[in-house]
Parts: sequence; structure tokens; C-alpha cells
Amino acid sequence: MKRLLPILSAAALMCAACTQTPPTTGQAVLMGHEDEIDQIIAQLALEEKVEMLHSKTIMSSEVLPRLGLQEIRYADGPFAVREEVGDRFRPLGWQNDSATYFPTGSALAATWSEEMAHKYGNALGTEARRRGKDIILGPAINIQRLPVGGRSYEYLSEDPFLSARLTVGYTLGVQETGTGVCLKHYAVNNQELNRSRVNAIVDERTLREIYLKPFQAGVVEGGAVAVMTAYNKVNGVYCSENAHLNNEILRGEWGFKGMTISDWGGTHSTMGAALGGLDVQMTGDNYLGPALIDSVRAGKVSEAVVDDKVREILRVRLAIRQIPPEQANIEKTSQPEQQRVAYEVATKSIVLLKNDGLLPIDLAKTRKVAVVGPRINTKTANGGGGAGAKSPYEITALKGLQDGIGDRAEIVWSERDMSVARDADVVVFVGGTTRQQESEGHDRRDIFLPEGQDSLLVALQAVNPNIVTVIQSGGPCDLNVAQRVSPALVQGWWNGLEGGHALADVLLGAIAPSGKLPFTFPKDLEDSPAFALNVYPQGSEGADLFMTRYRRDRADGPMVAVQPGEVVGPTSEYDEEMLVGYRWYDTNKVPVLYPFGYGLSYVTFAYSKLRTDWLSYGPDDVIKVSFTLKNEGDMAAEEVAQLYVRRIGADTYWPDKELKAFRRVALKAGESRKVTLEVPVSELRHWDKYKESWQLEPGRIEFLLGSSAADIRLRTECDIDPE
Repeated sequence: MKRLLPILSAAALMCAACTQTPPTTGQAVLMGHEDEIDQIIAQLALEEKVEMLHSKTIMSSEVLPRLGLQEIRYADGPFAVREEVGDRFRPLGWQNDSATYFPTGSALAATWSEEMAHKYGNALGTEARRRGKDIILGPAINIQRLPVGGRSYEYLSEDPFLSARLTVGYTLGVQETGTGVCLKHYAVNNQELNRSRVNAIVDERTLREIYLKPFQAGVVEGGAVAVMTAYNKVNGVYCSENAHLNNEILRGEWGFKGMTISDWGGTHSTMGAALGGLDVQMTGDNYLGPALIDSVRAGKVSEAVVDDKVREILRVRLAIRQIPPEQANIEKTSQPEQQRVAYEVATKSIVLLKNDGLLPIDLAKTRKVAVVGPRINTKTANGGGGAGAKSPYEITALKGLQDGIGDRAEIVWSERDMSVARDADVVVFVGGTTRQQESEGHDRRDIFLPEGQDSLLVALQAVNPNIVTVIQSGGPCDLNVAQRVSPALVQGWWNGLEGGHALADVLLGAIAPSGKLPFTFPKDLEDSPAFALNVYPQGSEGADLFMTRYRRDRADGPMVAVQPGEVVGPTSEYDEEMLVGYRWYDTNKVPVLYPFGYGLSYVTFAYSKLRTDWLSYGPDDVIKVSFTLKNEGDMAAEEVAQLYVRRIGADTYWPDKELKAFRRVALKAGESRKVTLEVPVSELRHWDKYKESWQLEPGRIEFLLGSSAADIRLRTECDIDPE
């Protein structure tokens, strides 16, 4: 049996606020100033300490100005550095606060590339530094449990392993610039319906193996300096005061040394927050303010608890180099280098779902192109309730095609006139959703294409059947009609300020499509687990805490405020347990429209020679799985090879298969390459609810290698021996 050295993951390099050089691995990045922090805490009055535990402005929290430690400034994200805002998120109207609009979370996830996540984070962190920000409120890494989820566009994937790897790349990329990351929303924040009062009931194994995995990776491997608690309850306790999540797991098991902050308006009590692991109340001071001072003086809360919170805040403040206000916003935030990253991510995210020969569009044989559909001019940088981008520009689908085609063919266009397509050689239909339809604060009621787009497609087919349908959305849509009437079908996402150019380059064949779906597209919404089990939706929809506190009732109406207080909400039973996304469909043999990990190219790839380096492995080993991948086409292209694990004859319950490794591989036309994927045996453990610990079951496992969860090309087996 071969014993392999464990892989050590480097965390981000952060700039120190003093001459002392801090460590640079994992959470140790925050531990370089403990003596200095001891000295600071010793000279602080209780009032000064508590002043650090709540907001200063709507996007900052105080530290210690009299000691030269300025407030911590937050940049709302996670796909752009938000414009400057005042009370109730009112834009301040600055002329120099535009920033790059990067592809949203689901688009980034569709790249299936930790490298691209790193570039993305690095570009975003660079822009935050130019704006004088300390911490980005992102990445948003909750599991996409529901196809209708209002923040599917912001989150990454239905799979915890894919989400975890992208989280690590994003976090390292941001923090290498000196900007801190705030992972959100911790934890089990999977719906917008009743999100501020819903009680998520989830068993401990599912909690740890599915919903906490990305957070664990971001903390332990990425070295994230901050974590934002979610609005909802988990197993009866609000996340902002959930000691099991915040103290036992986050700080105790994962060794988190940084600071926790509440989601905006997501603090619910003084004693609960103080003892349950929350450091900073955002926003207001009604709980971690004068009431906390009274609790300490009354002997209900030890001042040592306050000292611990101050220590965690100071660790972050001293690890992140301060940028004085006069040194911020002196150069243009969005620059060509970051815009190029946005373009690159967009090109690698586009998923080719179907192609009966219409793509790529051959302009040598194309006289006239019709561009039709309600989204041909739609911009997605802003809108809805979620954070957006004040982008310096945004290339729409129509503009991208106009720039890409130029004078090589005639372009005619209309948002809804079928007649412009009648004599075109090819019709590009652009549909999908808007930021108002997929939005923070509410879930979608269904996943049908809105505004009669299916009917428009059917009518369009009657005029001209040569349809390339492009869907721009954050989450999955029902594409049954689009698939039937369109010879070519493309998932184009909300793809940032260069999205139109990226789309045109893929449709016109300058770049082969290489994106893969980060979540399953069901045939019917009712097939998805929470709907099939009738555990979603729960009851009537109540007013959303954040939306009522920080948004207008209507576009021309006044801002309204919500009074704090206990709100009794519905219960969300996670009865599907571990069977989220493809795990559900595969295990229960439920057919889908497009499977997890799916995506075509303009070339075909051949897989061969799959093998493991040994036949048996111990608990500290790393399994090396190698294979040969060949580009059999006539153009350069990239493939995402996916490695799944299936347990053979296991006593422990498992899904049919689980993703455990993947690799994006770029190959020239005709090129072959040996590829090696690594799976630490520790990643094959399960949480034993009886022993309350991670356990490794001995036995035989099967590796399944393929191009998607449903397209398995090769298989091999090996043994796991924990002794």
C-alpha cells in the first residue's frame, strides 16, 4: 500500500498594518498580531469595545480611530464592487464609482475552473482596493437546492464539491490583492421565500456533507477572513446566534480566527448574538450596542466574551492594509485587465445544449442574420433586490453580434416582430429572464420562460426554422419547447459587461463552447426533490425583512422601515437529505432535460486508458486517477473531465454517485494529453451521526469518468482500507 503526503493548500497573502510579518497559510494569516492585540484590548473601555460590534454606516463598522485604526469598509458583491450608497442603500450619485460587472455566480460556476475563479476573485479584489474597500461581501456559496431560487444567479452550484473548489479559487484570488473575503450566507440559506423567518430542518450528515462543505473549504483552504451569517434559522436557531454553527463548527472544528457579521438586519437578540458567536451587527446597534453594555454590567455577559469579539475584529483590521480615504478612488476602478477577465470567464461559461449543425454560424455562407427576442437588448448589471453593478458599459447580445459580424452579413432585428426573420439565413433568438424576475427577496413561482417566449418561439419556427436559441438567465429555465423548435440551443447566463462579445465569439466560431451546467435542468419543476417531496413552498409568503427595511414599496414610493422583533416563520424540512440536484435524479432514476455537468462543443473528445496508481489506499493516501484525453476535432477546444465516485456494496447509505474531481483541459486540434486527477481518501469519509465524527468505511469504490453526470465514458475500481 502506497502512502502519499497530504496536499497543503496555500492561503492568500495579506498586507500587514505594521512591520510584523504575519503567517501566510490558512487561518494563520490572521494570527500575526496577537501580542499587539493584547496590548490594545488592555487599554480599551467597555464602550470602545462595543462600538466595534455594530455598524458605523450602512457599509462599514467602526474600529479604533483614536489609535489610527480606521473603520472596516465593506464592498457589496459578489460579482462587482457596488456603487457608493447611503442610508437605505440610496445611491450617492458619484461620478467615479463605476466598476466592472463580472459574470454572475452561476456563470462563473459554469466554467468549472478553479483557475478562472482565482482570476475572477483577483480582478474583483483589485478593484475593491482601488475603491478603498477592505472586505468583499462574497462569494455567495450556498447550495442551489431549488430550481426557482431567487439567488441562483448569485450562488454557484447544486454540488458541494464544485462549489468548494470554486470558493477556494475565488477566495485566494481576492485575498492575494490584500482585500478580505466574507463568505456568505452561513448557512443553509437556500430560498428567498420567507428567508428572514424560515426554519431549515436538516440532519447533521446532510448539513456537513452538502451545505457546509463550501464554507469549510473557504475557511480552511482559502483562509477567508470573514463570514456572514444568514437570515434564516437552522434547526430552530437563527444563524446569527447559532452556537453550533458559529462556535462549535466554524471556530472550533475549522479553526476560524476571523470575524463574523450578520446579514443586514439579520440580528435578533443581544444575549443570543453575544453568546452565539456573532461579532458585528449590521446594521444598527439595538442589540450589540447599549443593550450589550447593560448586559455586561448586569453580569449576564462576561466582558471576556466582548474581548473575544474585539480580538477577532482586530485580527482582520491588522491583516488588511488600511487605505486612507484620500488614497482611494483616485484612478479608474474598471480597467482593461479586469474587463478582459470578465470576457474570459464569460466565454468559458457559455453552454452549448443542442446543435444540429447550425453552429458555428458560417459567415462565408450567410447573407442575412435576424436577431429576435425580448432579451436582445436586455442589460443585467442592475435590477431586482440584489446587489448590482454600476458598470461603465454592458455589451448586450445584439451589440455583440453587430460588432462580431460587422459588414460580413446583413443584420436585422426586432424584439417581438416574427416577420424580420422570414428571409434570414439564420435566426438568433435571445430569451430568458431579467434581474426583476430572478431577484433577491423572492423566488420564482415557476421556471417557464416568461412573457410568452415559448409561444414566440413556436411562431418564429413557422416563419423560419433555422433558429439558434440563446437563453440568458441566472438559474435553470424550462426549455422543453425551446429544445423542440430550435436546431441549436445555448445557455448564455447573465454574463457581465463583455457578455455580448463573448456570446458572439462562441456563436460565430472564434471560440469553441466549453461551459458545463453547474446544476440540473429538470424536465418538469415537479421532478425536483423539494417539489417532489412537497416540502417547498411552505405556507404563504410573508414580507421579506431586508426588502421592507431597505427598499421602496414601489419605484416612486417612499422608503419604508420594519420594526425589529421576533417573527414566527414556517419550517422547511430538508426531507431529500443528501439527494440534492443530480444525486436525487440519478439515485431515483428520474429523467432530466439536461444533466449536471452537461455541455457540448464544436469538437468531440475521446477518453481512454483510465487507471488508478494503486489498487488499495489507506486513510491518509491520495488516489491518483489518470487517463488520456484527445481532441478529435479540427479546432482548439476545452473539455471539462468529471470524475464521480460510486460505492460498491457499502453499508452506509450513499447517493448513486458523487463528484470528487474535475479538470478543465485545453487541447489543440488533434492533440492528446495524459491527465491526472487526485482524490484524497479523506474526501471519501461520511459524517456518522452516532459517533458524531467523520468516519471512513472500508470497501470497494468505482470511479466513473465522463463529460457529464449522465455521460460516463470510462470506469475503474479500487479498494479503501482504513486500517
